[in-house]
Amino acid sequence: MVETRAKLAQIDPVWSRIISEAEQAVVDEPLLGGLLHSSILHHASIENALSYRIAMKLASGEMSEQLLREICDGAHRADKSLALSARADIVAVYERDPACHRFLQPLMFFKGYQAVQAYRVAHWLWTSGRRDMAYFFQMRISEVFGVDIHPAARIGKGIMIDHAHSIVIGETAVVGDNVSLLHSVTLGGTGKEDEDRHPKIGDGVLIGAGAKVLGNIRIGHCSRIAAGSVVLHDVPPKSTVAGVPAKVVGEAGCEQPSVLMDQSLKGCSDC
Repeated sequence: MVETRAKLAQIDPVWSRIISEAEQAVVDEPLLGGLLHSSILHHASIENALSYRIAMKLASGEMSEQLLREICDGAHRADKSLALSARADIVAVYERDPACHRFLQPLMFFKGYQAVQAYRVAHWLWTSGRRDMAYFFQMRISEVFGVDIHPAARIGKGIMIDHAHSIVIGETAVVGDNVSLLHSVTLGGTGKEDEDRHPKIGDGVLIGAGAKVLGNIRIGHCSRIAAGSVVLHDVPPKSTVAGVPAKVVGEAGCEQPSVLMDQSLKGCSDC
């Protein structure tokens, strides 16, 4: 077992760390032992643990956890990028959220992380032509986590959704890599127009709480959107926008706003 764990640590350091943290958590809080064993320690890989966790969270009288787990397992077997993105998302949450002290926490306790991983399965279903099942996943993700992501939306890796309440991401939205969103963010349309009607968010963007980004507009790489802003026009790369309607108020202030998570407007021209 020791040799197996050592090899695992070399191959998959994220999963190895989760296993280690779960073992310690059982010692620290024995009453959670059953939950931690069934959710993490019983599984041989992060893919299996993700499938189990998503199935248990989304199960209802309409769809059993067994059927949901079979769907999730099939998605992970068919598309290895799902688990790669899940690992990147865990690291992103750990690095950016000061309330996250272990890799274990997002997988077990953070609904933003869990919602994104369930969306990834829904997106796989959508791109595989199983659109009704994808809609079912979207419905249950919204009901359980308060996060409504259309399964056709395209979302990159290294994503953190902090607090994750009342998040809305529309059908034709695109979210790049290493993006951070806070609660009550909307990536929506501006009316009843068809076809491509939702925002395109570049890599490394930070979107503050309550911000609304509306229409088929582009948010440049490594930009910041201040909390409560309503963004209706393109945003240049490496800039900060604020207000209703939002306007450029300065530079982003750092190379990776989504990682630094600095939401102050100090140094901006209109502050």
